[in-house]
Amino acid sequence: MNLSVGIVGLPNVGKSTLFNALMEKQQAFAANFPFATVEPNVGIVPVKDSRLDQLAQVVNTDKIIPATVKFVDIAGLVKGASQGEGLGNQFLAHIREVSLIAHVIRHFHDNNVVQTGSGHWLDDFITIETELQLADLSTLEKQKPPKGKVSPADQERWQLINHLKQWLSQGKSLRHSPFASEAKLKLKDLGLLTLKPVILVINLDENDLYRLSQIEEEIKNQLSQPLPTIGLAAKLEAELIEFSPQEKQAYLAELGIKTTSLDRLIQLAYHHLNLQSFLTAGSKEVRAWTIQTGTTAQQAAGVIHSDFEKGFIAAKICDFSDFIRYQGWKGAAEAGKVRQEGRDYIMQTNDVVEFMVTK
Repeated sequence: MNLSVGIVGLPNVGKSTLFNALMEKQQAFAANFPFATVEPNVGIVPVKDSRLDQLAQVVNTDKIIPATVKFVDIAGLVKGASQGEGLGNQFLAHIREVSLIAHVIRHFHDNNVVQTGSGHWLDDFITIETELQLADLSTLEKQKPPKGKVSPADQERWQLINHLKQWLSQGKSLRHSPFASEAKLKLKDLGLLTLKPVILVINLDENDLYRLSQIEEEIKNQLSQPLPTIGLAAKLEAELIEFSPQEKQAYLAELGIKTTSLDRLIQLAYHHLNLQSFLTAGSKEVRAWTIQTGTTAQQAAGVIHSDFEKGFIAAKICDFSDFIRYQGWKGAAEAGKVRQEGRDYIMQTNDVVEFMVTK
């Protein structure tokens, strides 16, 4: 699945610092590309999942493979990006390729980092949203009305385009439009930017982390439309990479906090990409396999190997909690906690699975 999270915002809001923290946190899973002014950085980040450690203990394996999320560090947009300012056209093209936007706003003070926005997070947020709206409006205005013998589908598409243009002309993003769901299905080819889901990432001073929940709530209340919101200190997250677990715990205690928000961000992104995991557990490895919500058992088998989907017979499934409680497949089966499901079964988050396929 080509699903990814684009880290977006004005220049100097901490996007690259956040990306570096995400990458350096998990060196074994990072897939960095050389940095260039125009080309984005890309990396793969694992999703923290405590269930995998528990499964590994039950099946006695040291090999654990978590689910992952792809993050893309996109160069800073500026006012006028929709008209090509600051190589805006190229950067907007990078945003079109991602599935979810992590919009980073500056909420920290550092005289050594040039302030590129207004100095107020809401104005800066609106600046980026406006550029994305203008880019979408430009895309829609380039569409031509159907001519000649017009099919009902073409007529419906043109009506939808006009509805969306009218919505954008009011300064509103398409994700909040009553036509959003229809547009995602019928206008997928246009790559409309403001149809993409957004997570708002507040880049804070580390000294403000003790009131993290309060700041998140204050910012949510100032938004005209609700967005998933998460606060973190990107600089601190990057610095903590070098700390031992004991040093990290002691330093966070000094700041009056128990944990950082990096894993929260990764898990939030995974959720808002409409992803979930099913689990496999054997002596060779324990693994979380990424699927989209609503995936059938037969489709899930194909995530492991295309031959599994073709030769699917049934899925042997045990709930994670039962698998742990009864210490594996044998104990769970004896307790009557293992069941067989057919190809149309909809996979659930806590499913531990073995697929039965033709050889």
